[in-house]
Amino acid sequence: MQLDELLAREAIRKTLATYNAAGDRLKAERFLSVFTDDAIFESEGVPEDELFRYVGKSEIAQWMHRWQHQTNDTTIPTHQASFVRHHLSTCDIELTLADQARVRTYWSAWTDIGPDHAGYYLDEFRKVGEHWLIAHRRVRLDWRSDRSLFGGAILRTQARAT
Repeated sequence: MQLDELLAREAIRKTLATYNAAGDRLKAERFLSVFTDDAIFESEGVPEDELFRYVGKSEIAQWMHRWQHQTNDTTIPTHQASFVRHHLSTCDIELTLADQARVRTYWSAWTDIGPDHAGYYLDEFRKVGEHWLIAHRRVRLDWRSDRSLFGGAILRTQARAT
């Protein structure tokens, strides 16, 4: 393995960690910093009413804003958890070109109840300047606890007709 490959892998792992830490803490600017301007962010393997697809940083920013601020009834929080911690485990990085990679990473989310939900990310990364950024993220859900504190959260982050 060459030094440039090792550096790329570590930069990708750093981007993955930044995504989760910023997302868990609802730090929008930091969260958005991991995406390319034309990024696609979507879900798979979830019930049809929880599917989402956002194209470009602007749409992703609007989605993040809805996590931060309820758009309709402000008395109903987006989710019931007092904390969220996404943990990453197996991470398979395949450098496909000098500036592109495919990555599959397992994740689990912990909340007040312990393990809350889990799945994996299927990502396409692109090197932009010195940074490896997410160009396409598919979030796949494999499991959700019957006691999940995220029930309905995705529905509450969907864009609403005005």
